[in-house]
Amino acid sequence: MTDQRSNGLKPLRVAIVGLGTVGGGVIRLLETNGALIARRSGRPIQIVAISARDRTKDRGIDLSAYEWVDDMTSLVQRADVDAVVELIGGADGPALTLARQCLAAGKPFVTANKAMIAHHGLALAGAAETAGVALKYEAAVAGGIPVIKGLREGAAANEIGRVYGILNGTCNYILTTMEKAQEAGNPRDFTEVLKDAQALGYAEADPSFDIDGVDAAHKLSILASLAFGTRLDFGGVDITGIRHVIAADIAEAAALGFRIRLVGMAQNGAEGLFQRVHPMLVPLNHPLAHVDGSLNAVVAEGNFVGRLFFQGAGAGDGPTASAVVADLIDVARDEYGDAFAMPVASLADQTKADAGARIGRSYLRFQVADRPGVLAEIAAATRDAGVSIESMIQRGTAAANDGGVLVAIVTHAGQERCIADTLARLAGSDSLLDQPMVMHILD
Repeated sequence: MTDQRSNGLKPLRVAIVGLGTVGGGVIRLLETNGALIARRSGRPIQIVAISARDRTKDRGIDLSAYEWVDDMTSLVQRADVDAVVELIGGADGPALTLARQCLAAGKPFVTANKAMIAHHGLALAGAAETAGVALKYEAAVAGGIPVIKGLREGAAANEIGRVYGILNGTCNYILTTMEKAQEAGNPRDFTEVLKDAQALGYAEADPSFDIDGVDAAHKLSILASLAFGTRLDFGGVDITGIRHVIAADIAEAAALGFRIRLVGMAQNGAEGLFQRVHPMLVPLNHPLAHVDGSLNAVVAEGNFVGRLFFQGAGAGDGPTASAVVADLIDVARDEYGDAFAMPVASLADQTKADAGARIGRSYLRFQVADRPGVLAEIAAATRDAGVSIESMIQRGTAAANDGGVLVAIVTHAGQERCIADTLARLAGSDSLLDQPMVMHILD
């Protein structure tokens, strides 16, 4: 039987601002699956206007059917625009201006802009509540994976104890490429693989936002607020990227039964809100160890539902466009809900947890001068800092980048502040040839 709900109903008329990879993907998706989307949303979704910086750029799609508007802010006042989709990016500037004006005009706003949501999400959510309209951002976290809906709706009845995962496809591509090269007997270091990632389009010309963990931290702060009902706190995320991971770390992790992944982790409890993006050693029996290439994955642990595992493409025109259009379908159905799963006034203030009090095992890697007494110096520093060593491995010059010796330590479970104390005791030592690397082990 044919679903006739969309026949004769007023379409949801949409303006799209930003016609890059994702904007083009949204147009292609609505053109390709328009009839199916109309049936699922109960009415057609129709693009009536578009806007971007460069009218003359060839985007590989025919835009002649849509009205081009140079002044994107004029779209929010148009009577023939019911909702605005923002795909230009940036935490501030034009994107934020557009969001504020759109919500103030009482029109639903859909965005893929994780930086803007991480920095201004609470204020925008408050504006949406005041106006009684939707603020939707499924595409801002993990591309096409419906993790926002999963936390806000599917797991809404649960108390979430912890949320964590692989939140940046660029970093995961680099790490898993290094991993595969190591397995093939042809170790490759970070810098070399990064250049390949840039050539293939997996990394930007300036990759700092990704490889230094900022992109993942934006996403983590959003997930934490949704999972725990706490106020957004991007500034409370401790961030370490992957630019100091070397081929020898990949090899040592494999020998110990782990794989290295950049993991964003958030946990809430009586001690406060813990948020960290950090390269970690993930056991081979954990699902995150098998998330390869540019894929993303998120794990949420609920007190009744147990462990939820979301995996899929974290970027790209198709997956991200899929998330954007899913939000438009909600708007077309008049399914709004609070942006952060509850009214902004109900979100809890939470102090930042003391990471030093966390208990766990860690991996420490040093590149040191090849001379007598160096191991004793490191052992003394760990002893005086209260670190219990589970294993210590010394490799020759082939494993180190600077002609020295590589020393890798795995600790017994202990407070993380003791690891920081160890590094402080070794700071300035002429035995160290490079910055030490610390990666905690995922329990």
